[in-house]
Order: sequence, then C-alpha cells, then structure tokens
Amino acid sequence: MQHWKRITQIANHLFSQGELVDAREHYLQALALAQVLFTRWQDADEAVASLVIAHHNLADLHLRLQQLHESADYLCAVHQRLLQASQDVCLPRALRDAALRHSARTYTELLSFIAEHGQYPRTEHLLNRHSACSLQPAHGVH
Repeated sequence: MQHWKRITQIANHLFSQGELVDAREHYLQALALAQVLFTRWQDADEAVASLVIAHHNLADLHLRLQQLHESADYLCAVHQRLLQASQDVCLPRALRDAALRHSARTYTELLSFIAEHGQYPRTEHLLNRHSACSLQPAHGVH
C-alpha cells in the first residue's frame, strides 16, 4: 500500500504543477499496481479504494485535458469492475462487500459526470445494462 500511495502522491504533485504527461504515467503505474494487488491486500476497503482512486485520478486528468470520452471510460471501467467483483464468488466475502459499498461512490461519480458532460457510448451502455439487470428479480444480497 505504501508504494501505491507514494506513486499516487507523486502523480498528484505533477498534476497540480500542470505536468500532465508525467502525471498520467504515474497514475497509470498506480492503477496497474492497484489492479495487480486487488485480491492481495489484507484490508479489503483499502484494496477497493485504491482501485477507485486510481481510476478517478485518471478520469480527472482526462477531464482537465478535455478528453471527455476517456474520462467517461475510466469512470465506467471502475464501476463495472466493482459490480463484477461484488458478485464474484471466487473473491473473499470482505472484498465483495467492499466492492459493493464502494460501487455507490462510483455510481454517484458516473451520474455527476453525465449530468455535467452528457452521455457517452460507454456510459449509456453501462447504465442501460445496469438498469436492465435491476429489473430482474433480485437473488442474494444487494
């Protein structure tokens, strides 16, 4: 976790200085690390939070670059990943529960993005799919 935090702090500093290419490289490193360690971190909430933060940092960077499509893609990717993780019976229960809890934040961020910037193909596809799934009879924990 410390290595991920350090990379993210460096990226945040570069972002604040306007060095967006270098910031993007560090944010991508942080994302890759969060993905690799997702099932290995001892604290499930930290594992999920690092994945969410890494995606949202990249979404913010692309917003600053006026690359709205890419920003939408990062927001959708993390929301979809959390929804999948929350239903993956191969994952530990604590990680599934954390993914479900954090998916509320990713959903809210996605809706805020759409309210401000409009729909994009991936957001529309993800939300329409999510709506269709919510119309089905509920089974298990939601």
